[in-house]
Amino acid sequence: MFELRDSVVVLSAGLLLAGCGAGDSAGGGEASPAGEEAAAPAAVVDPTTVGTISGRIAFEGTPPAGTPIDMSEEPTCAAKHPGGARTEEVVVDGSGGLKNVFVYIKEGLSGGPYPPPTDSPVLDQNGCVYEPHVLGLRVGQILTIRNSDGLLHNINAKPTANRTFNISQPTTMETTRSFAVPEIMIPVECDVHGWMRAYIGVVEHPYFAVSAADGTFQIANVPPGTYTIETWHERYGTQTVQVTVAAQQTAEVQVTYRDQMAQNSVVPLGQPIHLHDHPAGARAGAAEGGR
Repeated sequence: MFELRDSVVVLSAGLLLAGCGAGDSAGGGEASPAGEEAAAPAAVVDPTTVGTISGRIAFEGTPPAGTPIDMSEEPTCAAKHPGGARTEEVVVDGSGGLKNVFVYIKEGLSGGPYPPPTDSPVLDQNGCVYEPHVLGLRVGQILTIRNSDGLLHNINAKPTANRTFNISQPTTMETTRSFAVPEIMIPVECDVHGWMRAYIGVVEHPYFAVSAADGTFQIANVPPGTYTIETWHERYGTQTVQVTVAAQQTAEVQVTYRDQMAQNSVVPLGQPIHLHDHPAGARAGAAEGGR
């Protein structure tokens, strides 16, 4: 199953080699000058009254097969996919569970802000794919972007509410970024490997999840109340459902996507940039872009 993120923080973003992005992270703001109104106290959730939202995202119809990925020019990555790699636009298991659906409480929460998280989710580039394909984090939370392949990757994030960034990682390394405001969802691409794509959901609270390989999800420690849950899938769009959570109880949610719900404007695979025969400086310069 997926991991629920309970925590949040501020960022400081370092930018390495050649990407456009020095100062482009949507990091935390400056401290308030003395005399300004104090920040609102953090929300207090009584652990003896919380409940759980548990559910499954199902798929009806014939799921499309992922597009085969040609990694012949990247033998290091190809070796990590002995059975061959495919894109992850639609991943359905044998029982009809739909993976990679972002699920979060959209409406109904009262109080806040929520205590900041202390962990740093990781977006890894491993085998020339992003892992995970869909992830969630909190406003201001540090995102660690890792290159586990040891070859040139370019991380091009394209938010609309937050600031964009476009950074290069030419070797095994890590970079950090954060986002200043909520946004559902932020696409992330690699300009060097056109098939690489991931999505990030940014929310202000800890009540979100990503559906696992069997379509299941769970959101824990939810205060009693009635909420609007939104689910997001990159190809099949969004759905909303109401759920009421009682103290120390589990509320069950079932959401079904169907093949006819596919969006008309499915984004095709991008064309990879062939940079590997160029000197390091040329590769770095070619990877620059964005803001």
